[in-house]
Amino acid sequence: MANTKRKKKNNSAVPVLAAMAVFAVAVLIVVLLIQNKLDETVDGLTEKTEQLIPNGITYTIKYEEQVEKYSKEFDVDPVFVYSVIKVESNFDPYAKSYVGARGLMQIMEETYETLKYWQNDEESESFDDMYDPDTNIRYGTYYLSFLLDRYDGSMDLAAAAYHCGMGNVDSWLEEGIIDKDAFDVNDIPAENDQTSHYVNKINAAYSAYKEKLSDKDDGSSTMSSEE
Repeated sequence: MANTKRKKKNNSAVPVLAAMAVFAVAVLIVVLLIQNKLDETVDGLTEKTEQLIPNGITYTIKYEEQVEKYSKEFDVDPVFVYSVIKVESNFDPYAKSYVGARGLMQIMEETYETLKYWQNDEESESFDDMYDPDTNIRYGTYYLSFLLDRYDGSMDLAAAAYHCGMGNVDSWLEEGIIDKDAFDVNDIPAENDQTSHYVNKINAAYSAYKEKLSDKDDGSSTMSSEE
């Protein structure tokens, strides 16, 4: 009987594959960190650009007919409506957020269903209608009107609720964290700093649009008498 030797399996490839896997994970982590840093940098540069470039360039005005129509219908300052559209979608009717908000004023599906019910709207057929500028502005302006009534005309509180929900704003008021009569954006809890940032952006846009529309219309009726 021939004397044969069984060949040993070559396991040298296992450590190499493991090392390659670890390296790939490390590269992925680095790429994600770089991407996150780039996103933050782009956001910062965008805000800085909007501060430096004249308002006529960065604060565009579109959908004037719809904004004027529904602002009058729901008694909302059109400057406020323009500001929300600017901050929410930058006037992109097909904008869609990572949480599913759609259209010019970034309406969520749950909010759409609620507003549709409140308005007894039989014209809108589905959430897809939020990509239609006229329908989106009608729903968004109606919602702003509701929030302004709820918070005694406070644009800051309405903006905060538009961003993070009425539940949060109501709880802050009930707990005395914020004061309806002396609202300070810095009083918003630190864990909701995105809402603080949002309110500040709305105020910046409001000031820019108020000035721009005043120059354009020479103080005509499109401007609210209130700040």
